[in-house]
Amino acid sequence: MGTFTIKLPDVGEGVAEAELVEWHVAVGDPVKEDMTLAAVMTDKATVDIPSPVDGTVTWLAGAVGDTLAVGSPLVRLDVAGPGGASETGETPDVSEPAPSPTSESPPSGLPISPLVGEMPGRAEGGAEGRKRPDFDARTRGGSAPPSGLPPISPTRGEIRPSASVAPASHPGRKPGERPLASPAVRRRAMEAGVDLRRVTGSGPAGRITQEDLAAFLDAGAEAPAGRGRAADSSVTDVRISGLRRRIAQKMETANRRIASITYVDEIDMEGVESLRAAMNKDRREDRPKLTLLPFLMKAIVIAVRGQPAMNALYDDEAGVLHQHGGVHIGIAAQTGGGLMVPVARHCEARDVWNCAAEVARLSDAARTGSVKREELSGSTITITSLGALGGIATTPIINHPEVAIVGVNKMEIRPVWDGAQFRPRKRMNLSSSFDHRVIDGHDAAVFVQRIKQLLENPAMIFIEDAA
Repeated sequence: MGTFTIKLPDVGEGVAEAELVEWHVAVGDPVKEDMTLAAVMTDKATVDIPSPVDGTVTWLAGAVGDTLAVGSPLVRLDVAGPGGASETGETPDVSEPAPSPTSESPPSGLPISPLVGEMPGRAEGGAEGRKRPDFDARTRGGSAPPSGLPPISPTRGEIRPSASVAPASHPGRKPGERPLASPAVRRRAMEAGVDLRRVTGSGPAGRITQEDLAAFLDAGAEAPAGRGRAADSSVTDVRISGLRRRIAQKMETANRRIASITYVDEIDMEGVESLRAAMNKDRREDRPKLTLLPFLMKAIVIAVRGQPAMNALYDDEAGVLHQHGGVHIGIAAQTGGGLMVPVARHCEARDVWNCAAEVARLSDAARTGSVKREELSGSTITITSLGALGGIATTPIINHPEVAIVGVNKMEIRPVWDGAQFRPRKRMNLSSSFDHRVIDGHDAAVFVQRIKQLLENPAMIFIEDAA
């Protein structure tokens, strides 16, 4: 037997370190060649790290949230033969005592609240080694995104509120110790409403296996009957890591560097909603169903023709505003795995049908986890929406280094005075934020008023687009 050390590979050009965001194994677990050991995140991508050999885990490098240098030890395995080291070909001293094993699996990812920013995607990465399969290219996702993006499966290990009466720890498990289980077992237990602290594990170090959970369910075990509400003085410490940390950093940067102004205006939606319904009724089978989003995208394209400073990126260190001819619209969407901003490129060259098709394509990629890294960056102006939860008004955070973001609030029937009586009308607010360092309040108002004019008179969208 020998010790094989797997080191953190080169996960991207120019990347010197990566954050550990998830363990797929624990100390004592047997692993097979090509089995995923961990997931690490760089500034832009999350990469799965596979095992190049068969063996048994004896040591893990740190906990979720730790930052590791490229080339540093990641996992140590007991293997048949003399052992060795991945990536570099070094052969460590087999007799060297291994560091103290990690006794429990680290916490998993957390759900997050709606924010605006670019979400790191999952991309291919890796370095040369003994045998190194292509890394899995997937983007994590979750709950139903707004603005036409469909639901995406939730991430592993969402934190749930604790019950009013905490179950007793199982024999052999220290009080308060987190039970060891794989993400698949935790997900199955969550779906079945089972608290894993009540399940006895038969695996190494008391690890709970699928068979243990199945036996617990087959036995018809139930949580103890409640005896009324009790005071809950527990405190749960949640480490901010992975995607949540990336978004926190981006929000901090935007809030620290941008002096923003938010402008809110009300829009009558009767015209565009009537036109949208008529176009959907007579659409060809090969065309996607139209939502409000394609009309808003085209209205933004037309509005920035008169105000190119809105479709720009501000380099505040160089003091230069980069005004783009191409209108690349980011569509901010909240998911269970974090904020996602897929980008519809060159909307100036698309009609409403093509905009709808592109949104549908990006939505499908988000749902299946196949969004590419380049599809999550490069926007020049952003649309954000909370859908039916949009509220009356919001204060969107600008997607730095952009200078404008258009926020969609919920549509509702409101009484409107027509000069003789109140009539019910479909109305919606737009809450739009601007970088006040380079965009004056007057220009912000003119920009929103232009979008309002186009949406209230939707025929103008097609006339202006053809001009």
